[in-house]
Amino acid sequence: MADTLAGRTLFITGASRGIGLAIGLRAARDGANVAIAAKTAEPNPKLPGTIYSAAEAIEKAGGKALPLAVDVRDENQVREALAKTAATFGGLDIVVNNASAISLTNSQATDMKRFDLMHQINARGTFLVSKLAVPYLEKSAHAHILALSPPLDLKEKWFAAHTAYSMAKYGMSLVVLGLAGELRRKKIAVNALWPRTTIATSAIQNLLGGDAIMRASRTPDILADAAHAIFLEDPKSFSGNFLIDDTFLYEKGVRDFDRYRVDGSVDLAPDFFVPDDSLPPASLKKVAANA
Repeated sequence: MADTLAGRTLFITGASRGIGLAIGLRAARDGANVAIAAKTAEPNPKLPGTIYSAAEAIEKAGGKALPLAVDVRDENQVREALAKTAATFGGLDIVVNNASAISLTNSQATDMKRFDLMHQINARGTFLVSKLAVPYLEKSAHAHILALSPPLDLKEKWFAAHTAYSMAKYGMSLVVLGLAGELRRKKIAVNALWPRTTIATSAIQNLLGGDAIMRASRTPDILADAAHAIFLEDPKSFSGNFLIDDTFLYEKGVRDFDRYRVDGSVDLAPDFFVPDDSLPPASLKKVAANA
């Protein structure tokens, strides 16, 4: 088991903001190289952050950054971005499939253009990036693929309200399940990570209720710390896992989860897709109620 990501090279999709950027920043503090593979090259008033602002933050955190304008739906763009990453940093060790599209609509309110977008980015994008990364990861002595996708808990309640989105997210998890088996002999670890609570990102703020849901969320740092711990695991033996962020961190010795809260005075909001039998290692009630 490694104790640092110093000198490792990460390729992170959707890393211009939110969870992807947080994972990159955590790795950068170790002295890692981070390829920021995302679409946003020009500032967007509704979605703060670009590949260039992310690169600047990565460099300030102590890492080396490579901003890459990449649409994960485009095979040529992905292929070229991976090749440039390996050429720039002398190889590739870790791939993070974080890019994702979301639309929480039922079947009648989901137009097929949005259906296709979610499946092309979530399931197809995860498959494509992982597939094209394998030749580079095979050359690494510490190869990991991580998807930000849920455990395969195929219950009706996770699909009924937003079938198209659920299909697309579980599609990412099916890629993890299949590639974990396919790549085990190549000593490439493939795992999935999912948050127990909502995470304070622009997507959550815009889609799930603005400031109220943000206050009831944890920060992206909890996923960044969990991803960092996953990347330190031995890829030869740690693969095919579907991990919930706080449960995994608890297993790694973390006890203070309140530091991840946006606002300790409100109860935390549970995320979708967390299995009923997954019990939180720390209370999700507001901090004052726990005193």
